[in-house]
Amino acid sequence: MGKKIKKEVEPPPKDVFDPVTIESKKAATVVLMLNSPEEEILAKACEAIYRFALKGEENKATLLELGAVEPLTKLLTHEDKIVRRNATMIFGILASNNDVKKLLRELDVMNSVIAQLAPEEEVVIHEFASLCLANLSAEYTSKVQIFENGGLEPLIRLLASPDPDVKKNSLECIYNLVQELNDLHIEALSVIANCLEDMDTLVLIQQTGGLKKLLSFAENSTIPDIQKNAAKAITKAAYDPENRKLFHEQEVEKCLVALLGSENDGTKIAASQAISAMCENTGSKEFFNNQGIPQLILLLKSDSEEVREAASLALANLTTCNTANANAVAEADGIDPLINTLSSKRDGAVANAAMVLANMAMQEPLRVNIQNHDVMRALVCPLRSANPVVQSKAALTVAATACDVEARTELRNSGGLEPLVELLRSKKDEVRRHASWAVMVCANDEPTAVELCKLGALDILEEVNLSVSRKNKFSEAAYNKLLNNNLSLKYNVTGYLSPSNIISDGFYDYGQINPGTKLLPLKDLCLQDPSDQRAVLLVNSKAPDVLPPPSTEDKSSDVGYGRSISSSSSLRKASKEKTNTGFGSPTEEKSEPPSGRNTAVSKGATKEKGSRKSRGKKEEEKVKEEEEAPTLVKLMAEGSPDKEWHPPFDPDFCVYVSEVTKSIAPITNIKEQIEVLAKYVAEKMGGKVPKEKLPDFSWELHISELKFQLKSNVIPIGQIKKGIFYHRALLFKALADKIGIGCSLVRGEYGRAWNEVKLMNASCKGLTRVHPPPEVYMVDLMFHPGGLMKLRSKEADLYRYL
Repeated sequence: MGKKIKKEVEPPPKDVFDPVTIESKKAATVVLMLNSPEEEILAKACEAIYRFALKGEENKATLLELGAVEPLTKLLTHEDKIVRRNATMIFGILASNNDVKKLLRELDVMNSVIAQLAPEEEVVIHEFASLCLANLSAEYTSKVQIFENGGLEPLIRLLASPDPDVKKNSLECIYNLVQELNDLHIEALSVIANCLEDMDTLVLIQQTGGLKKLLSFAENSTIPDIQKNAAKAITKAAYDPENRKLFHEQEVEKCLVALLGSENDGTKIAASQAISAMCENTGSKEFFNNQGIPQLILLLKSDSEEVREAASLALANLTTCNTANANAVAEADGIDPLINTLSSKRDGAVANAAMVLANMAMQEPLRVNIQNHDVMRALVCPLRSANPVVQSKAALTVAATACDVEARTELRNSGGLEPLVELLRSKKDEVRRHASWAVMVCANDEPTAVELCKLGALDILEEVNLSVSRKNKFSEAAYNKLLNNNLSLKYNVTGYLSPSNIISDGFYDYGQINPGTKLLPLKDLCLQDPSDQRAVLLVNSKAPDVLPPPSTEDKSSDVGYGRSISSSSSLRKASKEKTNTGFGSPTEEKSEPPSGRNTAVSKGATKEKGSRKSRGKKEEEKVKEEEEAPTLVKLMAEGSPDKEWHPPFDPDFCVYVSEVTKSIAPITNIKEQIEVLAKYVAEKMGGKVPKEKLPDFSWELHISELKFQLKSNVIPIGQIKKGIFYHRALLFKALADKIGIGCSLVRGEYGRAWNEVKLMNASCKGLTRVHPPPEVYMVDLMFHPGGLMKLRSKEADLYRYL
């Protein structure tokens, strides 16, 4: 055999690059390889990038930052099938990233992706191309691009693919595409509604006839969301007067009433809001009188708080300054639902319902109807709200409904006065104004006015009125109303009662108190033990409804705050005996009062004129009276636990009233009336006291004896038989008010008080057609009883300050 000869390997051509195997651990390096012209490198680079992208969202974001997306899009149309397949697989994964989606829309690759759905392509390409489209179809712009590039047809064809992933991805993409196909009108109407907030856009829509198209959608569509968005757009457009006019001409009211009957809560709310906006048009407001209000009342009974709020707002606007609509609400049985809405969890609904009730209460028949539905109790909770709008509307409703004694009593008993008074402190002007208005209305009767003062309303209003920025006309009026209906407090605070301030039973003069000190109620004062403080003067001619029975010895009166425990017959007897004696002076210490009245017991008292009783028997009775007095006083003051407390009765003052009514009231000359009444008062209070004998007039001892006898600082004015200036002035005012003589009561310094009256100057009568203003005179009750002094005269000054 011949020797084998070794064949030499031919060296590679000098112009060919030797193959190099490279291992890269950096994604950036591989991304650079995407620009290679070699199919094998591109295929391997895409394969590596695919595996990297599968690992998570952070890697997808990294590839985006490295600029991998743009070169990959070029590979979707590469001639090599493997390169094209691997690039498609990458986009199937990357398209789930929102930033990648945005970039793909900008690069306009939709046509290239859809091309991968061709029937001749591999199943793997179909799978990842359809996955890419499914991810992209979730956004509106991509949907449009898919439609425009004919993507729907190949997707439908792929539903017949044997591969389940291809079917799933295709079906998901088609589902996303048909969701817009459902109706573009909903979103378009929402956009229009937002655009209508811009005035320029609003004008443009007006000019292009868009408002009529808007109305047609609301009228003709049966899709709830379209109805809702159309109604919202109408609401925003209706804030413009011209648009309201146009809508009214197109009878938008009928459409809105129909929408109130929708089963969709959103549509009901939008329609109610549109009605609220259309209420600015008078014609629309009148239309809803017969159609609309009953439907809105039904919506107040809805389970949805939002629906109730929208309906109540519409009713509030419909009833504002419109009595016909207010009556329509009542006729539709709307009062109960409105009052129930006052307890809603939504502040807007509460405020709106309160506003409707306030609008309705402006008419007396409706106000009475509302009061019969326990509205005052229902307003207590809104008054306690922390929402200033609710506070304001609730206070306004109180002002509108608390116009009679029964309503104010109900509010007082329900605990509504306390939160109302607190609203006077509000920093919100409207809340403070409406609260002041409500307080002014509530202060129209004395019990409520007294309770408001107890709660501090007077102090708060006084503070408010000192501030220029916080006070208002209602706060000033409320302050004056509180005083005018609590004359005891007014005289205590101001030291003045005008002729229009008529003293009634239960009035008491505590005297001037220090600033910051509160005036105690009469009941509390009556229960206090006597002290060295100034006596409290009481005016009360009203006997308690139930009187204790007389004693076995037929006693007709007893001590204890001067309250009679006599029968009505004995009181009449006292009045008759007193009348028969004429205007005799009660200062004769030898004279005792007739049966039925008490006066101070003098140590030097003698037998009563014409009395058949012996002195010994009288003294025994006197001792018995003094023993029984403390028990009776306590009984009458504290009262039975089952009976309402009454102020101490003053039978002497009751007789005074009867006498002046019979003897002085018939006098036709006002000046003569004043003079006679002044003399009468002076006689009952110790008679004329000359100036030089004033220091010797021992009235203090007399008052001390009364306080000891009555076991109290409270002394009925009729019990005082030795009275100084302020005793006489109060009695004059009290009696003058009973018989219609106009006079004021003025408190001065150093225990002085006086009465002022206005009289026409007789010398000027008949001389001119223009009557001169009346002159003011002071009435002398001490030095020259019955004398009249001009207010600015020297003698008047002496009377006030001597």
